Amino acid sequence: MPEICRFLGIVIKMYYNDHSPPHFHAEYGEYKVVIGIDTLAVIAGQFPSRALGLVIEWSALHQSELRALWQLARQQEPLGRIDPLE
Repeated sequence: MPEICRFLGIVIKMYYNDHSPPHFHAEYGEYKVVIGIDTLAVIAGQFPSRALGLVIEWSALHQSELRALWQLARQQEPLGRIDPLE
């Protein structure tokens, strides 16, 4: 699964040709969560609340880029990286 961003110990990834709805995966230590791109809601998994807040803040800033990467991933195209949260 390609890594598309990394910040503050959080790793953001996206699978190639993954199932709908459009989403991305985030990992923080032993925690894993799946976030919907359109809703920015947790689809599956658990995350510490502070780390989840950072992921939601980051994804809100980069929602259009996440949508574009989702389309590339569905087409098995190489994924670029998205700037980290600063």
